[in-house]
Parts: sequence; C-alpha cells; structure tokens
Amino acid sequence: MTEWNFLLVATLALPLAMVVACLHDAFYARILSWLPLAPVPGLLAALFERGDSIVIAPAPLRLTLALDDVGAMLLGGASLLWAAAGLYASVSMRGKPGSGRFAIWWLLTLTGSLGVFIVADMTSFYLVFSLASLSAFGLVAFEDTARSRRASQVYMALALVGEALILFGFVMLVSATPGGNPLIRDAVAMLSGSPLESPAVLLLILGFGLKMGLVPLHVWMPLAHPVAPIPASAVLSGIIVKAGVIGLIRFLPLEVPSPDWGMALMVLGLLTAFYGVIVGITQEHPKTVLAYSTVSQMGVVAAVLGAGFSTGAPGTATLAAFYALHHLLVKGALFLGVGIVGATGSRNLARVVIPMALLAFSLAGLPFTSGALAKFATKPLFGDGLAAFMATLSAAGSAFLMAHFLGRLRLLANENAGAVPQTSLVFAWALVAAASLVLPWALFPEITSYALSETVSLKALWAASWPIAIGLLMALFIQRIHSIIPRIPEGDVIVLLERLQPLAARCGIALERTDLVLRRWPVASILLLTLAMAFGATLQFAR
Repeated sequence: MTEWNFLLVATLALPLAMVVACLHDAFYARILSWLPLAPVPGLLAALFERGDSIVIAPAPLRLTLALDDVGAMLLGGASLLWAAAGLYASVSMRGKPGSGRFAIWWLLTLTGSLGVFIVADMTSFYLVFSLASLSAFGLVAFEDTARSRRASQVYMALALVGEALILFGFVMLVSATPGGNPLIRDAVAMLSGSPLESPAVLLLILGFGLKMGLVPLHVWMPLAHPVAPIPASAVLSGIIVKAGVIGLIRFLPLEVPSPDWGMALMVLGLLTAFYGVIVGITQEHPKTVLAYSTVSQMGVVAAVLGAGFSTGAPGTATLAAFYALHHLLVKGALFLGVGIVGATGSRNLARVVIPMALLAFSLAGLPFTSGALAKFATKPLFGDGLAAFMATLSAAGSAFLMAHFLGRLRLLANENAGAVPQTSLVFAWALVAAASLVLPWALFPEITSYALSETVSLKALWAASWPIAIGLLMALFIQRIHSIIPRIPEGDVIVLLERLQPLAARCGIALERTDLVLRRWPVASILLLTLAMAFGATLQFAR
C-alpha cells in the first residue's frame, strides 16, 4: 500500500458522490460539465496504484479493492475513454431535454464499469457488474424513440438473463470455498477438480459471453449501439463489453489446462468473429456496422482466451487484456469519430476520414498500429494449425468490414460543405485516437517477451499486410454486387424470432383446438383403441 491507495476508493466514490450531489438543484443543473472529471481517480489509480489493495470492510463482508497489471491496463484505458467521452457528452448533450437524467445514468454506469477492474471479492464484483449492466439501460433508452425503447427492452431482458447465469455460476464457485464472501482468486483456485467445475465454467462463459456479445447472445449490441447518443455508444462498445472480458479473465482458471472448455471457447470466439463480419457488411448505418465489428472483435478476444485456456498458457490473461485495451481505445475513437464526421462539411472531410481510416484498419492489424501489436502478441497462443489460420483470416474479415464502414461513413458528412465541428468535440476524439495509437506501443515491451523491433521485421509486416490486402479485394468485389446482397436487419436473430412469433401463436391456437377435439369422448376412445391395437400388433411382430 502507498500514500496513493485512496484513489482506489475514490474511483468508485467520486462518481457516486456526484450522483448524490445531484439532489442539489444547482449542481444538477451543471452536472454535464462535471462528467469529464468523474473518471480521473481511476486514471490516476492506474498510473500510481498498480499492485496496491485496500480492505474496505473486514470478514465476513470482506469488501476488497485491488489493482493488478491486467486491471490497471484496462482501468487506465477505460478511464481515459470515459473522460474523453464525458467531455464530448458535456458539449453534445447540452440543452437536450433530460440531459441531467442522462448524466446520472452515465455516472452510475461509469462507477460499475470501472469497478469491475478493481474489485477483488465475489460480492463486490457482482454488485459493480450489475450496476454497470443495469444502469446502461438508461443510456440506451435515452432518446425515447420507438427504436430506442425496443432496443432498451431487449437489452434489459438479456442483461437480466446474464445476471442470472453469472449468479448461478458464482453460487457454484462459493459453495466450494469457506466463508461467505471469498476473494475471487481463492474461489477460482478451488474450482479446478471440483465436481461443479464444468457447470460453473459453462454458466460463466454464457453469462460473461452475453455481455461480450458472443453469438448467439450478441443481439442486444447491434440494437443498442445505433440508438444511443454518440458518447454513450462509444463507452458501450468500448468499455461496457469489457466487463465480460474481465469476467472471463478473473473467473476462469486460465493457467490450468482445460482442452475441452478452451477449445469450445475458442471455436465460439472464431464463429463470432466471422459472424460479425458477415452480418456487418449488410448494414447501412456506420454505427450499426461498428456494432457488428465489436461483436467480431470480442469474438477474437474470446478465441484468444480459449486458445490460452486449452493449454494453460502463462500470460493468457495479460495478452487478452492487451488486445481488449487496443479495441477499447480504437472503437471508442471510431464511435466518437462518427459524430465528428456528421458535423464536418465535405471540404474538410479528408482531415477526419484519413485518421478514421487509420483507426479502422488498425482493427485488422494494419502495420505500425496498435492492432498489429495486439495480433502479433496473441498469435503464438493459436499455434501453427487451423486455429492460427482462422485467426489470421479473421483479420481479413475485419479489413473487409472496415472498408464497408468507411464507405458508409462518408455519407454522413454535413450538408454544409464548409462546416467544422466544435473544438471540444474534436479534442475529445483526437485524445482517444492518439492514445489508441501510442499507448499500446508504450506497454508492449513490458507485457510481452518481444522487442518492438520484431514487430516491424519484414516477416511481421508481411504477416500483417496480406490479410488486409485480401479484405480490401473482397470489399472491391462486394461493392460491384452490393445492390443484390440481402439486407439483414439490426439484431438479426432477435428479428427472426420476432417474425416467427405470429407463426408460433397460430401454432399454439391450432394445438389448443386440437386438444379440445381430442378430449371429446368418442375421439379419445377411438384413439385409445387404435393405440392399443398398434401396441398389440407390435408385440405380436416382436415374437
């Protein structure tokens, strides 16, 4: 512990104190202006408190905060994005009806989303995870349109399903440990070899996978992101899904080889990676394309975790967190950039689109970007077989999808050719964009055994370049036949289920009528006699 460790408490306490202060009308009227300051303790904690811990309450409650390398990495990136998105929100949301209500939901979601990176006990984790999940409902539903109401309802329903799955998984974890509220590391250590290991792992993968957006539990994401305000979309896609990532990192015994569960998670992740691309290229709005891109990228993170879990590879958690940090910053910058493009006229568009293209293709591993570092660092986990080839091929899919995104992005330009966005908005976007390009380079030598020079060798540059070239060729081909590609609606699976609902209702009515007919005495008697004769004939034939 150091003199700085109060920052761990302040990471949670400051945004909650701001919510309480909103009871005062004067503070409530200015709450938007305070949003950029709420995540500052988290950013400082990531810089100064790595390795520290503090017990807020002793046993049996044992409310404990701690910050390891993985938590510090994600806490720092998330705090930076929350601060930049908060600045964006303080400008873009000013004067809108209900902006104070939006700010309260924002602060509650922020508290939970940062809390998952620093809590060390089971109860605290569940509380902050639930706070992040449920409070995000207010961000999704804020616009109060038909689309946002539908998206928020689907989001809340699935969030509650996820909470239930995780709770059942936690009950199985706790049942194997003494005490009412064990530390996470103690509960996970007792999991290996437990008779409840398999059902607990299944529930945890399903619960946290739902938050990450793994197929087929992804349907909330392409519905929620497009309807939320720009800064809310940035944190939903950049940060909220990372609650699922840190959940898998914290609660799966990653360093104990589990070939079956590791393979299952890797296959599910790769399936999600390609599914997000296939559905994403049929979308029209850039925010929806980015939402499906997040589905795809979270699939890659899940595949990284699964590959390491299958062999018990040391450092899997750190490498997955590094990949997640790259995605967090890049995707946050892309969502904020959509708003910047919408406020920029055609004469100034190149100044925005060129950096956006750099960010977009970073997701595919463009050389000299954070994406190239993330893919280089995690590639050894996949080995040299089919899994490695599919992981590399997913980069081509990302390039394909990002080319489609950039094509749709230009259509958002402001009708006023000379329009320029407000300076504060540009600064918020540029801050996250710059961090996404610089921060991973600073962290790479510390978290991997590689030198930076290895990432820019001819072999590494070629390995990063050819999937992007394939993706761009695919985009050129699809552009020629774009008009005949079927359009898959936002939410894909959930929309299919909604369309099947009338058919299911008609089938239910038909079954009910059939049941009424079968209950009539003459019909029932004939059926019973027929079944008896058929049964007797079967016995006779069997002899």
